[in-house]
Amino acid sequence: MTFSICVRESYVDADGDDQHRFGVAVTTRLPGVGALCPFASEHGAVATQALTNVELGEKGMDYLEDGLAVDDALRALLNADDGRAERQLHGVGSEATFAFTGDDCLGWAGHREGDDYTVAGNLLAGEGVVEATADAYERNADADADADADEPLAKRLIDALGAGHAAGGDKRDDLAIQSAAVVVTSTEDRETEPYYNDLRVDATETPLRDLRETFSMAREGYEAALEKYAEE
Repeated sequence: MTFSICVRESYVDADGDDQHRFGVAVTTRLPGVGALCPFASEHGAVATQALTNVELGEKGMDYLEDGLAVDDALRALLNADDGRAERQLHGVGSEATFAFTGDDCLGWAGHREGDDYTVAGNLLAGEGVVEATADAYERNADADADADADEPLAKRLIDALGAGHAAGGDKRDDLAIQSAAVVVTSTEDRETEPYYNDLRVDATETPLRDLRETFSMAREGYEAALEKYAEE
């Protein structure tokens, strides 16, 4: 039903402190994916899909907050899930990654793990969708993280999904109403969280184009608000 990407990036904030940002982006040929599949906090990012079990995402984030490593947390949840053969679950924590594709997931289904990211999808046109998504993220990943001001992680995640879509995406082209979402979080304590870090397009025939346009407008609005209130 879906393909998605979860990432972890290290960076140094304006005060010289080491920080992490986590992001997850997802798209599918069904409405409302942002309400069900992506989860992120200052502890990590998780995507639950295929025969979606929202509890895996919710409890996964709780376990990460309690200090469990992401691989231990998600593996424990799957071990207790009788429907795991039909699940797809992946994510990143502060140090580790984890990806799982159940044997009974439909269509082409699979995943790819990098050092700081995971990509997974099911009911796809083929393996090339996952590979294109991962390759696009790797190409656009920041060399030193300072470039996030120019190409924020939210935009780079949307662009990575766009590459997967161009490679064939979800194979169910008879389903017109689609959706997409992106969520980015950080360990940094910021007075104002960028408006573009939590965006959803719940029902449209052009989810990634609409999500990209929504991001652009949200970024413009965020920058305008910073400028206005800085003056005041």
